[in-house]
Amino acid sequence: MGNLRSYYLEGRIEAGIDEAGRGCLAGPVVAAAVILPEEFGHPLLNDSKKLSEKDRLELETIIKDEAISFATGEVDNHGIDHMNILKASHRAMNRAVQLLSPEPDFLLIDGNMFTPETEIPFICIVKGDGKYNSIAAASILAKTYRDRMMRKLHDDFPAYNWAQNKGYPTPEHKRAILTHGITKFHRQSFRLLDNEKQLKIAF
Repeated sequence: MGNLRSYYLEGRIEAGIDEAGRGCLAGPVVAAAVILPEEFGHPLLNDSKKLSEKDRLELETIIKDEAISFATGEVDNHGIDHMNILKASHRAMNRAVQLLSPEPDFLLIDGNMFTPETEIPFICIVKGDGKYNSIAAASILAKTYRDRMMRKLHDDFPAYNWAQNKGYPTPEHKRAILTHGITKFHRQSFRLLDNEKQLKIAF
């Protein structure tokens, strides 16, 4: 068993919620919500950022097999540009929560703030993905779901190497933006380059 906590309050249907892709320059922000049995545990389970891709994929299968319920929600880059990344992240989280069955009694939200769209009580937990099983599980499902999306987009836009960088602001990604311009999947409300150059829309 890992060192993460199984629940915040015993005997309640708790859902852990986390997101992936908030700091990316392209693609959606994706959130996952997971309800786990209180007895669930796995020695590898941790914040998805601390795991190898191999371990994330192994845990994804285990989580989906053993979870009471899980769901994902997303907001695309156009939604992010329209409402800003914080609101979009919260919208994606709410969409995931609303797809859970049974409805949870309590939400464990990774981070320091949340704007709910349901009446379900919640608590925000900074670095919660390293503290609670359900939030760690949500971080893994959000990450693996989004990574698959970005690999598919890479097939149509290979110049940006999203299969590797997943849309994050790596030097390689920024060089591709400077050379080729931006795609319909880039977040135009973000500062895509370090200096304020006028970017062409390439695709």
